[in-house]
This record gives sequence, C-alpha cells and structure tokens, in this order.
Amino acid sequence: MTNKPHRDTINVELAEIASQQDYPGDQYILSVHAPNIAYEAKPGSFVHVQCAPGLLMRRPISIMRTDPKTGMVDLLYKAVGEGTRQLAMRKQGEVLDIMGPIGKPFELHKQYKRPLLIGGGVGMPPMIFIAEAIKKQRAHYQPFMILGSEVPFPFSAQPSQFMIPGLPDDVTATMPLMEDWNIPCRLASLQGYPGVFDGYVTDLARKWLAALDKEQLAEVEIFSCGPHPMLQAVAALAEEFNLPCQVSLEEFMACAVGGCAGCVVEVQTEQGPAMKRVCVDGPVFDAQQVF
Repeated sequence: MTNKPHRDTINVELAEIASQQDYPGDQYILSVHAPNIAYEAKPGSFVHVQCAPGLLMRRPISIMRTDPKTGMVDLLYKAVGEGTRQLAMRKQGEVLDIMGPIGKPFELHKQYKRPLLIGGGVGMPPMIFIAEAIKKQRAHYQPFMILGSEVPFPFSAQPSQFMIPGLPDDVTATMPLMEDWNIPCRLASLQGYPGVFDGYVTDLARKWLAALDKEQLAEVEIFSCGPHPMLQAVAALAEEFNLPCQVSLEEFMACAVGGCAGCVVEVQTEQGPAMKRVCVDGPVFDAQQVF
C-alpha cells in the first residue's frame, strides 16, 4: 500500500463544460461535469487541464468547489498566457480533457477550532473549498476568511452581517457565498474598493489575531494560498503569533504527476533539506518547512 494515498486518486476525464462566466481582470469561473474528480477531490486538490485540442501542455488549476452528487467541479482561473487564454474561449457543451484530483490536500485539525483562511488572487479557490468543508462541520469550527485581490473580485461584494472584533468599522465587504454559509469573511485590496480593507491580507489578519485573547489564539490554525510573496508574509505572520500554518504553493508544472520534477522546492525536514515536488508531495506544505 502506498504511503501517499492522494496519488491513487488521479483520474483522466472528458469533462463537458456546463458554463463559463467571465469577470473583470480576465478572470473566469468554469464549471465542468467530471464526476470522478468531484467525488475524489479534497480542499487543496487541483486539476491539470488540456486547454485546447491542439495545445498538448496542460495547465494546473486549483479546484474551487465540487458537488459529488451532481458530478460538478468549479474552477476559478485567470487568463494570463496562451493556454488559459485559449481555455477562456471554450464554450458550453464542449469537452475538456482533465486530469485530477492531484496533490496533497489541506488537513483540518480539530484541536484548532478557529481556522483562519487567507486567499489571494487565484489563490482564493482552495480557501473557498476548505470553507465549504468547514461549513459541513460548522458546530465544531469558528472560521474567519480573508480574501485579497488587486483586480476586481470575481463576485459582487456585499456588506456582512457579522461584526468582527479588532477590525475597522468601515471594513464591511464580504463574499456573498460566505454570507450564505454563515462564515465571517472580509476582503482586502490596495485598490480602494468600497467596504474593502485598504492594505494587505496579512495586515487585516494581524488586526484580527491581535484582538484574540490567549485562549482564543491557541485555537487558531492558518490556511493560505496565493502568490509567493503573500505566502511568505503569511508564514512570517504565523511565526510572529506562534501559530501552525499550512500553505498551498503555486508553481509552474509540466507533467503534474511527479515524473518530470519540474516543480521542485526545497523543504526543511527532520532529516535536513530535501527537494519536494509541488504537484504530488504538495501543493500543501507546512509553512515553516518551505519559508
């Protein structure tokens, strides 16, 4: 038996596109019917997508939501290169060749009842996925989510019903889906959006953490995904408050199944430094091991 069971869940599916919605900032939410992936995926998993029939090199995209009952998988991505630009042109009813789910997922620990979820840019999807997992165990966890973006958010922000101690009174904007799930959430950006915190996600997180008492702080575990500099700042914040922290790394990938070793990062282990593949040894790592 393999000691890495997440490597045994990879499927190759011909997934029909159910819908593709475009948002400002070249952002897209793609919904596909991929029942095997929907059944096996966990928060932190990603898929490797053939963006167009003539484009053989696949692109890794984080999973935002799944519905195992209907077989639907939702992906949020940004069109930044030739592959994702071609993916953005694909239409409802077309079929995508998708591999997944791939990667080591996030792991919730029940001794930490206050998960802090921090997502930035296209690092938001894994945070939404883990929030949905938390929602199903809502009686146990008291999460708080912070999402950041320097382009318009891929949803219409609305004022939150939740009062969050330690945060400025004018920081009220939230993601409507989190409001529906009764999960407190706030948004951060440097672009001056109404109701959005004017600063970095880590600045807002620090205000929230500083407002907790010692017992509450001992119940916090951080989960994060986003650009590399943001994850470095999140790791530093976790160290500042002496908190456990899991991060999902974003990395360029070729095969995404551990064969090419093109996505290796240095990880500190008990045996010393080691090179680990983000695709199958991650993408989720302990923050202090990689930063």
